[in-house]
Amino acid sequence: MFKKIKDWKPPLEWIRIKTLETHTAGEPLRIILDGYPRLEGKTVLEKRAYLRENYDYLRKILMSEPRGHIDMYGALLVEPDSEDSDLGVIFMHNNGYSTGCGHAVIAIAKVLFKSKDFLKNNSKRTSIIMDVPSGKIKASPVIVNNKLVGISFVNVASFVYKLNYKIEIDGIGKINCDIAYGGAFYVVVRSSDFGLGCNPIYRDRLIDIGMKLKLAVNDSLELIHPLTNKKHSLYGTIFIDSAEFQDNHSRNVCVFANGQIDRSPTGTGVSARAAIEYSKRKIKKGEDLIIESIIGSTFKVSIFKEEKIGSLNIVFPKVTGDAYIIGSNTYYVDPDDPFGDGFLVK
Repeated sequence: MFKKIKDWKPPLEWIRIKTLETHTAGEPLRIILDGYPRLEGKTVLEKRAYLRENYDYLRKILMSEPRGHIDMYGALLVEPDSEDSDLGVIFMHNNGYSTGCGHAVIAIAKVLFKSKDFLKNNSKRTSIIMDVPSGKIKASPVIVNNKLVGISFVNVASFVYKLNYKIEIDGIGKINCDIAYGGAFYVVVRSSDFGLGCNPIYRDRLIDIGMKLKLAVNDSLELIHPLTNKKHSLYGTIFIDSAEFQDNHSRNVCVFANGQIDRSPTGTGVSARAAIEYSKRKIKKGEDLIIESIIGSTFKVSIFKEEKIGSLNIVFPKVTGDAYIIGSNTYYVDPDDPFGDGFLVK
């Protein structure tokens, strides 16, 4: 009987998707290796649009229960936009697709730099270039005593959109916030303004207020990326608080998508925060900020480069963190399963 179960194989007509499971500073990343159809389009943005239009049910299958959960995150590897890039990446979560994702960049780069086949064929490589929806990202290994201990990446152009912006939140009143872009748009507030802290005991309230604030910003403010002229929606709310560990700068909690809460400090989020801190002259170029997550894990962020385009001040943040491979899976979809397409319990 045991051998029969051990040797079981699914019928050929079942959907089957292979993944590599990782986490970055506690935040999961499900890297999709096989099982997706080839996507039409010449760029990552075109491929993402084609994916959303034709195969979004696959995202729901992988991100939702019973294979995933409300806080699952995924990445689909695709062909790059240009020959000078190594790969393209499409990011996904419980509510759709995102423009940027730092924790995913760190995890994917860590997997590649730990791959013997990759290192054998690229022995002199010191970086990986990824095409993502928000632009081009360069990731490099952090080596200490000949050991790979993390990944650094230079993020896309980041900038402050609004400082000291006042907004009304239903049931709460008028609050003061900052809005910035670090690969995605974020509204940044202090958790203490709501009588909260940035730790797990406040999880439900952080999600509730974070989603209300996200909705309020999207309803009251048009977010136009000044370099592309494309309209965006606010991706998430970042609550900040004092650090709980000595020598760290502060603590971040990011609420995004459909009430998802990041276990990591959020790579695009700390980039947006670095842009804000730099614009307020609270940090200098090259100065490291160590920012904690809701679980105490950390990312390091600094301003790597700055530019001025017209009247817009932009910065290119450098983010450093670490990721770990935790498993691999093959997921199936039985066509007779009434919950095969996935569901979410919030």
